Amino acid sequence: MKILIVDSNHSILHETLISNGFSCDLFWDKSVNELKSILQNYDGLIIRSRFKIDKSLLENCPNLKCIGRVGAGMENIDLVYAKERGIVCLCVPEGNRDAVGEQAIGMLLMLFNNLKKADNEIRQGKWLREENRGLELKGKTIGIIGFGNMGISFAQKLSGFDCKILAFDKYKNGFTNEFVKESTIQKIQDECDVISIHLPLTNETRFMINDSFIKGFKKNIYIINTARGKCLDTAALVEAIKCGKVLGACLDVLEFESDSFEGFEENQLPESMKYLIQSDKVILSPHIAGWTHESNFKMSELIAIKMLSVLKI
Repeated sequence: MKILIVDSNHSILHETLISNGFSCDLFWDKSVNELKSILQNYDGLIIRSRFKIDKSLLENCPNLKCIGRVGAGMENIDLVYAKERGIVCLCVPEGNRDAVGEQAIGMLLMLFNNLKKADNEIRQGKWLREENRGLELKGKTIGIIGFGNMGISFAQKLSGFDCKILAFDKYKNGFTNEFVKESTIQKIQDECDVISIHLPLTNETRFMINDSFIKGFKKNIYIINTARGKCLDTAALVEAIKCGKVLGACLDVLEFESDSFEGFEENQLPESMKYLIQSDKVILSPHIAGWTHESNFKMSELIAIKMLSVLKI
């Protein structure tokens, strides 16, 4: 069995596969055309986000049996065509769920306590205490939209803050437990002070958090997005911040980041993105919520184990 690994990962990945009798080629610096020219020679493919694995790549790969993505989302793989071809597609949301949950908490605390603003002011010689009086999480109602690995992790980590936690997931039910209550979108819009987005990017969820969705909240709210940038309409968010409907936002992912998550899209950034960059009501980070040293190891190890279970010699 031959495995092609087309993005850099922790060495535990290829070491695990090799120790179990697989041949691994590390293909970290080639173009998509070079990938097309050699992929037909492999039984397995391991990716992160650099390549789109579409029909044009897959249709000439008679030996390919499995695709593993070192991450949670699968939007860069043509899952429908892969299924038609009998190619098993794997991902490892278990590997970075703790990292995502922790960063969502950290960003929210940073926003609630004005830490970014206060830090900048101190560095400029300003000592402003009343102007930076913060908020406590205790007693707030937090809404989680999407209750998979990431949403569950966020809820578990929030449970120690004595919040009320509501969660909605269109494709799950019966998950009420000691720290979260299963909810409807309407109840979340009626009661929540904060919403946190934990959705995969699909045709159904693209720009789901839009102008009408935001206006449906009874309270003025805070928004966290550690999922995918295009789940949230940036222009709608900016307008809601300007009018006070959104009091602040924590964004680890951005509508205008590249498909590979390695930077902004090449076109000039729109005014809505420029507004977010300049706003002290917004905490930004470059798609790193699931990007810890620990998650790098866990995701690499887990995808190797899952690949082994599919590609049994």
